[in-house]
Amino acid sequence: MQNLQFESSWEKAIAIKDRELITEIFQDSNMIDGQIIRLVPIWEALNYKGEILITVLIHNFADIEQIFHKQKIAYIEKDTIIAEHTFTVPKLIIKPKTSMPWTFIFPVESLRMKEIDGNGKLELQTTP
Repeated sequence: MQNLQFESSWEKAIAIKDRELITEIFQDSNMIDGQIIRLVPIWEALNYKGEILITVLIHNFADIEQIFHKQKIAYIEKDTIIAEHTFTVPKLIIKPKTSMPWTFIFPVESLRMKEIDGNGKLELQTTP
């Protein structure tokens, strides 16, 4: 059975409305569909620095914990890669059969386009 977990800083700071939204997304998307890791979009934004912030619910359906060490991730809208970056996030450890929200921040230098329409998705990129 899949469990929803919040990283400790999220647990302390998340608004009730946001927690309810994430819980709803979790309930609607926590069934395994053949993927070991699934990234379900929650929201996207541009910050004042021009960086793209993409918040997703990460489902780890595997029997082992997942870490993000030198993991290449692409933000894609309408089959177009908007941004691509390699992330190492020591705090992001997702236990087996656990789902956790997380925000990935794509630095300006990783952007291929400077605007987003907000209907994108994140994809884990495998290295050949």
